[in-house]
Amino acid sequence: MSKSLTLIAASAVFILLVIFVNFQRLSAPPVSAVAEIACSPFDLSGRFDTTGNVAIYNNKNVSVPDSVLALNESDPNVLGLASEERWIEVDLSDQTLTAWEGNTVYLQTLISSGLQFTKTPVGEFHIWIKLRSTRMEGGEGAYYYNLPNVPYVMFFENDEIPGWRGFGLHGTYWHNDFGTPHSHGCVNLPTEMAGKLYDWTSPLVPEGKWQIRATEDNPGTRIVIHE
Repeated sequence: MSKSLTLIAASAVFILLVIFVNFQRLSAPPVSAVAEIACSPFDLSGRFDTTGNVAIYNNKNVSVPDSVLALNESDPNVLGLASEERWIEVDLSDQTLTAWEGNTVYLQTLISSGLQFTKTPVGEFHIWIKLRSTRMEGGEGAYYYNLPNVPYVMFFENDEIPGWRGFGLHGTYWHNDFGTPHSHGCVNLPTEMAGKLYDWTSPLVPEGKWQIRATEDNPGTRIVIHE
């Protein structure tokens, strides 16, 4: 009888340890300094999802606001091809973004960059694709997110950070805490500011189109990210 009780107790302890380890694995953030995959897009069509009215962020349901839904009902608004003098500076220490045209500031805004364990990478990048809208889904456990109709997405890349890793600038409706890191590696912007950048940056989005990839004739705007 004693051996049976000992075996039962040992089995119970083992089961509890397995539950504890799996709970830690699901609830803890990733250990990499820069996220392997940042803001994973659901698709690259750029089109609005008419069924995507509810998002999941921080284990809570978040309604997609009417202002975002209205933005995606119209055709893209194009201001014209950005010149080579146009570039974007992201300061991670100050949590700010500044859009420059030569020595003149076009706009400046607070941002939310990557969290401690999913940091936004530093370096010089170029926009490789622009999407008017996309669903982003990723993370796990308490860090799982599912965000339909993320507006004004501008993914960037360089030789060390390829485009498939999903780093970009985009509008944000699921929080309003700009000036504080929040993301899985992307640069969160107030939606109004993201819209202005989307129109101002290259590659130029043709009228009636919802996405565009950078080409030699239609290159992407330069982005410099630093601490």
